[in-house]
Amino acid sequence: MPVRDSAPLGAPCWIDIFTSDPAASEAFYGSLFGWTAESAGEEYGGYFNFSKDGHAVAGGMLNSDSGMPDGWSVYLASAGAAATVESATAHGGGVIVPAMQVMTLGTMAVALDAGQASIGVWQPAEHRGFEIMLEPGTPGWFELHTREYDASVAFYRDVFGWDTHVVADMPEFRYTTLGSGEGQLAGIMDATAWLPDGTSAHWSVYFVSADADATAAAVVELGGTVVDPPQDTPYGRLATFADSTGATFKITAAIA
Repeated sequence: MPVRDSAPLGAPCWIDIFTSDPAASEAFYGSLFGWTAESAGEEYGGYFNFSKDGHAVAGGMLNSDSGMPDGWSVYLASAGAAATVESATAHGGGVIVPAMQVMTLGTMAVALDAGQASIGVWQPAEHRGFEIMLEPGTPGWFELHTREYDASVAFYRDVFGWDTHVVADMPEFRYTTLGSGEGQLAGIMDATAWLPDGTSAHWSVYFVSADADATAAAVVELGGTVVDPPQDTPYGRLATFADSTGATFKITAAIA
């Protein structure tokens, strides 16, 4: 599988899970995707890293008394995290975590976009992000579900320098991507019609599966749940699951 040295600026470069039970999450994804978990060290506050076949794919941290549900976060690559969060505020968003240096690894921040979805910011140094993708058991797609579609598209274009391309602009389906054709790297969906009341705008992570139905069965066996069962779509066979602590994620697979 090809190894990625770095992500284009503005593109997804890292993901991590906020989990109330790190040991359970390590066991779940280790069994489901063949990941190996390793502590980053006490100096990193209990953060841990997942790898597949020796290559970094994701991270994780303890969700302790935050009042927030367990879940996955997406980070976009930035040339300057501090400047990015300043721009986020200037373009209708806000700051959750100000830019902070993470030892020699890089600089992180967490911003709010114009639709009030949280988005991570990563300015890489030694840590360049996930090293493999688009292979079974690795990240495959990243998607924002928002009620503020137009404002969100403008936000990511202005703050992160996205080269935006409209895929569809119909009342029932509005979708814009970062990049076009085979160069697409992430998407923004107008989710106004189907986001449940009380559910805020959010980013979703899709992992690649070799067999969506086999993955669904494995999720249940490992203590997770099927939120949306596998179904064929014009974009592959897709499904939504919750892991053993309740964090949701999606998978994408080729249609047989």
